[in-house]
Amino acid sequence: MAAPTAYSLIATDLDGTLLRGDDTLSDRTRAALAKVTGAGVRHLVVTGRPAPRVRPLLDELGGEGLAVCGQGAQLYDAGADRMLWSVTLDRELAETALGKIEAEVGLLYAAVDQDGVDGLTLIEPGYVMPHPTLPAVRVPRRDDLWAEPISKVLLRHPSMSDDELAATARGVVGSLATVTMSGPGTVELQPCGVTKATGLALAAAHLGLTPCATLAFGDMPNDIPMFDWAARGVAMANAHPELKAVADEVTLSNEDDGIAVVLERVFDF
Repeated sequence: MAAPTAYSLIATDLDGTLLRGDDTLSDRTRAALAKVTGAGVRHLVVTGRPAPRVRPLLDELGGEGLAVCGQGAQLYDAGADRMLWSVTLDRELAETALGKIEAEVGLLYAAVDQDGVDGLTLIEPGYVMPHPTLPAVRVPRRDDLWAEPISKVLLRHPSMSDDELAATARGVVGSLATVTMSGPGTVELQPCGVTKATGLALAAAHLGLTPCATLAFGDMPNDIPMFDWAARGVAMANAHPELKAVADEVTLSNEDDGIAVVLERVFDF
């Protein structure tokens, strides 16, 4: 879809998109976002991270508004530190889906993000966090992953690539869950039908905003639904080929202020 002349909503992924590899935001990108939001445009973080892992970053960004978290499963109000909306992944369905995938590919290592503003990330023996800065609690056995309501399951295979694992998982889980790939070493199961687009649509409706005035930025296949929903989707130079294939534009990488470059051009400052 052709880009409109003005945008009232900027939707950005976090890892590999807004943030640099060390989880920081560059001065140039911070300044660009400040100018845009100062002119009345809303900025929404739309991320696979659960709300508890997003809260410190929102504090750093000065964000007190809404954030779409957990691949669209959570709509979080940062100012009030409360969940406006959330949907959980049925734990019995998650176990069944996990078993079906393991029947095809062999042993997997799993982790879960618990639901809620104080939910923990639990990892079973053998699972290695793909993002070492994110806190996690190791549990002694897989059964312990299902102790509390969860928003998603994270999967890793000892030898298969992320693309191979995601493709196989999609082929066997059916309607048990939605399979996404949100970063290196991050294949996930989330509630069926839940995507970044469904979460972003809910947040936009809450703010009285529309897809035709939305500019979205991302880097991984889990951002494809968000690009389909928004008026214009911009992939980072470091983005997965699947996302670049559907993007309206490819900008510089997250390390090279790719978001700032586009915002400076689009908003003419």
